[in-house]
Amino acid sequence: MTFNDVVEIIKGLSTDEKEEIQSLLKQYIREERRDKIYSNFKLAQVEQQKGELKFFFKC
Repeated sequence: MTFNDVVEIIKGLSTDEKEEIQSLLKQYIREERRDKIYSNFKLAQVEQQKGELKFFFKC
């Protein structure tokens, strides 16, 4: 199944079903971001323990 197939299927759903998918996608995205933040935190902990942690600012 391709992305376009999924889009076409979603287009055929009811408004309530589309809103439920939207809610689920928002939740999944939040979870993925949370997992990424946690992974970066754990990596930073390891780098700190090794004395390799460096801080910098992006402008």
